[in-house]
Formats: sequence, C-alpha cells, structure tokens
Amino acid sequence: MGTETPLKLPTIDFNDLNMDDSNNNCKWEEVKSKVHNALIEYGCFEAIFDKVPLELCKDLFPSLEELFDLPIQTKKLNASKKPYHGYVGQFPMVPLYESMGIDDANVLEKVEAMTNILWPNGNPNFSKTIHCFSEKLSELDKIIRKMVLESLGVEKYLEEHMNSTNYLIRVMKYKGPQTSETKLGLSSHTDKNVVTILCQNQVDGLEILTKDGKWISFKPSQPGTFIAMIGDALHSWSNGRLHSAFHRVMMSGNEARYSAGLFSIPNGGYLIKAPQEMVDDDHPLLFKPYDHVHFLNYYYSPQGQTDQFALRTYCGL
Repeated sequence: MGTETPLKLPTIDFNDLNMDDSNNNCKWEEVKSKVHNALIEYGCFEAIFDKVPLELCKDLFPSLEELFDLPIQTKKLNASKKPYHGYVGQFPMVPLYESMGIDDANVLEKVEAMTNILWPNGNPNFSKTIHCFSEKLSELDKIIRKMVLESLGVEKYLEEHMNSTNYLIRVMKYKGPQTSETKLGLSSHTDKNVVTILCQNQVDGLEILTKDGKWISFKPSQPGTFIAMIGDALHSWSNGRLHSAFHRVMMSGNEARYSAGLFSIPNGGYLIKAPQEMVDDDHPLLFKPYDHVHFLNYYYSPQGQTDQFALRTYCGL
C-alpha cells in the first residue's frame, strides 16, 4: 500500500433530483453516469444533497456529543443480537474509537424506543434529530441504488432490491489522540452492507484506498456534504462490477471526530446473489449466494477478524 496522496474523490450534485425523475430527465442521466463511473473506479464519491439541510447536520453533532458523554454502562445498554449493531468500544486495538447503532432509524418509534433505554425520562430532541437525519438521508440512498441498477441494466430487480434491506444508523466518536503524531482511529476495512452514506464534523481523518494502492485523505469540498460508498453486499450482488473500497480513519491533534453513517443493510434470511444478467463469459460468477447476518457472524469471529478478504474466504468461488 502506498502513502497518502492529495488525489480527490469525484463530487456529485444530487440537488433537485427525486426517485421519479428517472424517465426522460437529462440531469438524472448525467448524474447516473457519474455515479456509475465513480463506483467502478473508487467505490465511493462525495455527494451534495440539500434535502438534508445544513442546519440539521449542525444539530446532529451536539446530539452525538451528548450521547457519547453518557456513562459507559449506559452506552452498553445499546445492545443488539446482530453483530456490530449495538455499542462497540473499549477495544485495545482501536482505543480512540467507539460507536453505537439504531436499527430502523428512519422509523421514529424505533428511534424513540432506543432513546428511552438510554434516557429513561426521554430525550425528544435527540430522537427528532436522529430520525429526521436518517429519513432525509434514506432518500439519497434510494436514488443512488436506483441509479446503480439502471446503470447495470437490471432495474427490473429494483423493487426486490429495495425491499430486501433495512436502515441502520451508526454514530461514531474518535477521540483526539492529544498528539500531532497520527494514530489509528479505525483499522482498514471494507463495509459489509449495501450502501453507506457518511456525514462528519469538521475534524478530518477518513482515508480511502484506491485500486492502485494509494490512500486518499477525504476532505469535504464544502460544509454539509456526504461521502457515499458501496459495501461488500453490493460488490457481490453486482458480481464484482462495482468496487468496494478499503477505508480507515487516522487521527491526530486534540479534537474529537464525530460522524454518523446511514447503512442500508440486507435483511437476515435474504440471500444475496448476483442476478443472471451480471454473469457471462467475461464476468464469471465470483461468489456463492449468502445470508448477510451469517456472513457477519463469520466476519466478527476470531478467524474473520484477521481475514482481510473475508467475503472471498466465506463465499468466494
């Protein structure tokens, strides 16, 4: 792997686009082409999307500070039977990192239920902010996924594809290492889900590995933008035609980094498999059908945690 380079990710403007714009809309076609090219080359891109107001993004980060300031025993009440869906932290390998998750964060009642576990007297402002942020950002997720399927020529699977997932919001904190020396905030990895859309505060640190082994240090082009990336589920579903990028977080200085990611997650029991249109002589089948939750159980096992190419090991052909 190479060293950090000032290369930039593509920036794509989704303003004034809706899910029903795909028919005979010149901007839709233009943006769709940019999304397709970016996901082939980088596996991710910077997204401009004003349906999530800048004020909502600004309100989000004080809410995250309030959340992570809770006592550790309270944060551990954020529990889930699914791997990596509840509280994660206090790991010696990544001492700067902790995160929490809320399933179905685009559903207000689900957000309130988790909020009431952490704050027995309730926290309406937190619930409203998290729900509104997730609901607005899920619109961008749907647009991106529709563009992906259209670009691949498999839009006939759109309804099944959309119905096969739910939304998880993960909120993350990386402590400032209190030194100018760069410290590891989160190890290099690919995401395991379908699409991830990240929003971060003013503290940088996210790095993306290019196909030729160079690390890109992501710096937003303007306040209130997002980074969208695909995970292993969409990489395998597209039979490897779209790139799932390795990324990491590297920290320095005194300030804490806060970020929130909306993850479209395959439902447990749904088999992820490439449509027949994605398989031909030039693109032989790469992966056996698999259940996302079963794969996560392998990935978070001792063997999976030391396997950089866990998906290939788990179900590769």
